[in-house]
Amino acid sequence: MDATHDPKRRSFVASANGHADFPVQNLPLGVFSPKGGEARGGVAIGDSILDLGAVAHLLPGDACSAAEAAAGDALNAFFALGAGPRRALRAALSDLLAEGSAQEAALRPNLYDAADCTLHLPARIGDYTDFFAGIHHATNAGKQFRPDNPLLPNYKYVPVAYHGRASSVRVSGTAVRRPKGQRKPAKETVPSYGPSRNLDHEMEFGIWISTGNAQGEPIPIGRAAEHIAGFCLLNDWSARDIQGWEAQPLGPFLAKNFATSISPWVITPEALEPFRIAQPPRPEGDPKPLDYLWDEQDQARGALDLAVEVLLQTKQGGPFRLSLSNTSHLYWTFAQMVAHHSCNGCNLQPGDLFGSGTISSPTEDGFGALLEITLGGRKPVILPNGEERRFLEDGDTVIFRARAQRDGFVPIGFGECRGTILPAS
Repeated sequence: MDATHDPKRRSFVASANGHADFPVQNLPLGVFSPKGGEARGGVAIGDSILDLGAVAHLLPGDACSAAEAAAGDALNAFFALGAGPRRALRAALSDLLAEGSAQEAALRPNLYDAADCTLHLPARIGDYTDFFAGIHHATNAGKQFRPDNPLLPNYKYVPVAYHGRASSVRVSGTAVRRPKGQRKPAKETVPSYGPSRNLDHEMEFGIWISTGNAQGEPIPIGRAAEHIAGFCLLNDWSARDIQGWEAQPLGPFLAKNFATSISPWVITPEALEPFRIAQPPRPEGDPKPLDYLWDEQDQARGALDLAVEVLLQTKQGGPFRLSLSNTSHLYWTFAQMVAHHSCNGCNLQPGDLFGSGTISSPTEDGFGALLEITLGGRKPVILPNGEERRFLEDGDTVIFRARAQRDGFVPIGFGECRGTILPAS
């Protein structure tokens, strides 16, 4: 940690001081377009967005080069620079935006009101992989199909994942069309085709890849964290009825590939440094990860203490909280995901996106999907206004939020990841 985390540091951008998500201690990166303007790289500061390309010349050395790389309509080139230039940019921006900055007058014309801007996907996503690292979700879902053996034998040895569909990842705020596919409830003898009846959300964490690796050269676990550019919120929308029929035996396909929503701002590893914690110890009797997945430093500092919240807004009211959990409940670290993904020689690339898997807590108030909350639709959730939900209905809006908080440091957030369900076409 360094001066960028100083809780006494304030910004001349007044809205940043005490901001729930974007104080000067955060400085997340993204892509935005001001009203009538082209998409460009920016940094969120309070209720404003700073145009990186317009101020790059005010920054020194590596910070200037990093700002120029991040100035376009995608952050891939910036991600490819790795941790050193990213840290240099963060340090320079922290000084530039601090209260008393000598460059305040030069910066103010390049600050845009975020409410007047459009936010875009932060990078061109070459590949998207969805992990299954939330052990409580995996257990709860497994109980509905295998009550006596909810976790398959490989779960505690392998960071299980499947390859998702990068082309249908959309930025927060983009509406989600209810998908169609084959469905076969247990009471029916043959499948039918039509709109999903059991549409669900999944609260996940998104992991952005920075520098990649050459094909055939695995990323060692001790270096894996260096290949992470940052984090976001991710909603792995899931059509449970389509999934239940098609995922025999090859796993999700149409049930998942119709849409994935992500929050627009990339929260850097450096911003989250004060909120790192030890990976919780495995329960007694669980196997130790194999050597290629084990690193003492990663176990000591590789997890994050972040509160993650799911809210539901209906046509009649809300938003109402559905769950509150924590990223500390993930069974595998982010570095373990990177190491495992590349252990067979798979080449990761800047801008690749991982989903963590659904984050659920051990108790019902922290379940990250309606599949768990409603026991597969058998026990409806009663909302504070009296409405019931078994699964999502047309017009429902799902909102994800996350917050990092620790005594002695300024809290930071992620902004929102939200999507509204539209009727099937």
